[in-house]
Amino acid sequence: AARSTNSRPVSILVADTEMLSQVTVIIVTFNSAHCLPALGKALTQLPHVIVVDNGSDDNCATQTPVHLPQAQVLALPANLGFGAANNRALAQVQTPFALLLNPDCEITPQAVEQLLRTAAQWPEVAMVAPQLLQANGQPEVNYRWPHLLWHSRGPAVTEGPACVGFVCGAAMLLRMSAYQGQFFDEQFFLYYEDDDLCTRLFKQRQAMLVDPAATATHRSRGSVRGRSPLRSEYLRGYHHAQSKLIYARKYQSTAAARQQQRKLLWQTALALPLRLLAYNPRLLARMWGRLQGVRHWKPL
Repeated sequence: AARSTNSRPVSILVADTEMLSQVTVIIVTFNSAHCLPALGKALTQLPHVIVVDNGSDDNCATQTPVHLPQAQVLALPANLGFGAANNRALAQVQTPFALLLNPDCEITPQAVEQLLRTAAQWPEVAMVAPQLLQANGQPEVNYRWPHLLWHSRGPAVTEGPACVGFVCGAAMLLRMSAYQGQFFDEQFFLYYEDDDLCTRLFKQRQAMLVDPAATATHRSRGSVRGRSPLRSEYLRGYHHAQSKLIYARKYQSTAAARQQQRKLLWQTALALPLRLLAYNPRLLARMWGRLQGVRHWKPL
């Protein structure tokens, strides 16, 4: 510790550079230039960073070196989807660990160190996740058991490291050796790619932990702006519906996915007039996208 001029002790947090050199931070951006200043401040002590830009139209790829000079930038010509973009970065990783981080997530070097310590304590663990916090500091429930098996019950916040069956893809530390090059299933363009990855790990009896001693602030739905916010909301709804049905077909059956498709179609069609009455352009665009995603889905 150092002392200030009024003789009161001031705590100085110094990152363990050797420990942080074991991890590569991966960030997938899409019209996320507004997130770069906060990411630059949070990750300044992380030496290995890969930013994959999914064809943004807000100059995100060209602005990244200003805020993250240490980052390797993979500028894709078009939006390949969240899982596919992460796969492109994961193929470049040379460190024992990779930390997947959404652009709207902020994490400190000390929290990253805590995740790495937890991974070292349990070398059989394939994934470690921090406790996500909302922007107001309240805990966000970012973990559960596989929902196709049973419904999770109990406290929203664990008191210590806990073995779980799913963690939210907004922030997850991967032990690279546990995956043998098999990461995200690219048929999931957006949403449910984290469900799919965790379901595969669960079926393979690979352990996943959440450690509340490490936290990250998640400004949910804050990663995308761009020139067409209503189109972004439409695409959220469209891909969420598509991915939900892809997941049902993959882990249940085509018949179950078809049944869910019919249920979603009727639910969304009946709710749409109510959404028109309580007019909210963003929510309306998202619901219209959901309806189209359900209508257009076809099993392979």
